[in-house]
Amino acid sequence: MSIKALVSLALALVVMVFASQALYKVHETERAILLEFGNLVDADVKPGLHFKLPIAQDAKMFDARVLTLDSSPETYYTLEKKPLQVDSFVKWRVADVASFYESASFDLRRAERLLQERVNEGLRNQISRRDMNEVISGERDELMEELRADLDDVMRANGIEVIDVRVKRIDLPMEVSTSVYERMNSEREIEARQFRAQGQEKSLAIRANADRQAVVIEAEAYRESEELRGEGDAQSAVIYASAFNKDPEFYQFYRSINAYVKVFGDKGDLLVIDPNSEFFKYLKNGNE
Repeated sequence: MSIKALVSLALALVVMVFASQALYKVHETERAILLEFGNLVDADVKPGLHFKLPIAQDAKMFDARVLTLDSSPETYYTLEKKPLQVDSFVKWRVADVASFYESASFDLRRAERLLQERVNEGLRNQISRRDMNEVISGERDELMEELRADLDDVMRANGIEVIDVRVKRIDLPMEVSTSVYERMNSEREIEARQFRAQGQEKSLAIRANADRQAVVIEAEAYRESEELRGEGDAQSAVIYASAFNKDPEFYQFYRSINAYVKVFGDKGDLLVIDPNSEFFKYLKNGNE
């Protein structure tokens, strides 16, 4: 290989190395700054292909999308000094690249550590001003919004915008959960006994009312039956009297025949009566 070819190859390698060191690309999802000997010269490098001076200048890039910080569960105390284990997460992004570089040097772990400390402090302050019911359900949304606003104000100085803070889960410590469960169980047992007592009271009232109505209905039915029986007996007496008045002799004969049927209906019966008694009047021969 000739000297000219070697020189050309060397120049080509130098150009390639220079180009690789001088050109850099910023994606749409990234935020970038340009440093010159460690000093910030451009805090808002636009997406695209850019040129920088090798060795003298350096480009720093960071994800510009919304990021999620999933915090580890922490224990906080409510207004009544009851412990709660809170598992939360934060949605955040870089809002001011220059401030973010000065505070975290584009170090993700450092930024998350700083944000985690502020989240823990904010949750501790918010929860300590509220009782358990307010934290769990009553003012939970208000708590999260106040925390987000306070946290955003603090982190703006570090170039971070806090978009949202949410609680994934709130638990009681195991020892507290056991005591709370036992208390809830005893409360439910008391409530169940109260319901049973109320049911028994209503049951007794219903039974007493039913028994009273049964006695009243039975008494009224007996009264009506006695009235009907009395009316029937009265009508029967009137009919008998009318029949007797029309033909007394036939009436006596009819009554005697009925008496004979009843008395002599069973052949095994033994009857001791004087044959000349009035009872056998219509069984005698002759006309009487």
